[in-house]
Amino acid sequence: MALHFELVTPAKQVRSEDVHMVVVPGAEGDFGVLEGHAPFMSVIRDGAVQVYKTEGSAPEEIEVRGGFAEVGDNGLTVLAEHATDAAGE
Repeated sequence: MALHFELVTPAKQVRSEDVHMVVVPGAEGDFGVLEGHAPFMSVIRDGAVQVYKTEGSAPEEIEVRGGFAEVGDNGLTVLAEHATDAAGE
């Protein structure tokens, strides 16, 4: 079972993939999302989105600034004002 994760900025779609879990820097604290999570919406703060591709794997971090996150029937969508991954993109 996998969570569909999308990360989008005004400039481009940064990610669209199925992953095990994502930890998002929410305005009121970090929160983790797995497949089947209840519908949820949060403003995000500047920080790192941690993407766990498989259970037990080390997370990949993507720095984000501003925006919000929405968990729905289709998975997790993070709409960020700016995102920079490990490759600096």
